Amino acid sequence: MPKKFAGENSKAVAARQRKENEKQEKEQKMKKMMEDAEWEDNDEKLKKKQQKKEDQEKKRLEQLQKKAEAKALLEKEMQSIKAAPKAAPPPPKITRAQIERMKEKTIKAEPVKPVPSKVVVEEPPLEENLNRIHLDGEVAQTVDEAISILGEKSDTDRHPEKRLKAAYTAFEEANLPILKAENPTLRLSQLKQMLRKEWLKSPQNPLNMKV
Repeated sequence: MPKKFAGENSKAVAARQRKENEKQEKEQKMKKMMEDAEWEDNDEKLKKKQQKKEDQEKKRLEQLQKKAEAKALLEKEMQSIKAAPKAAPPPPKITRAQIERMKEKTIKAEPVKPVPSKVVVEEPPLEENLNRIHLDGEVAQTVDEAISILGEKSDTDRHPEKRLKAAYTAFEEANLPILKAENPTLRLSQLKQMLRKEWLKSPQNPLNMKV
């Protein structure tokens, strides 16, 4: 505390002392603020430096990873190339003269196909109605009616139906196979119609024999 001079006012001394204290306090605050600012500045620089270092390390790791992936892909492609089968050699070239010779050989080797002949199917001629037999002006539509008429006309023949049936049966057995061989496409009914027509003209028919 400064010495108190004689005759000095105590209030003035107290005021001066207060100002001195305020000045010192202000200087201490300013000093502290400057120190804090310096620390903050150093801390920010440290953070930036640390961030830059981390970024560089991250880029280095990414580059190493890309190199490792590229190397693995290259090794995989090399293995697939080694495992793939070798391509077959291209076929030999053929000249135009060789092609012409091959065509000639092919044409000579092919057999000539015969032209199929047309098959002509002859239609059977229209047959007249053979179910009727004319006997002296009378008409018989069946063999039984013909036998009946014949029996009425001939009193001397006691069994004309047996003789007529036997003659027709023998005629049919002898001529039906011949007609069937000559006309294989005709039905049995058509063959029998032709046979009856021949029977009417045949000398083996008792109706054609003169009494």
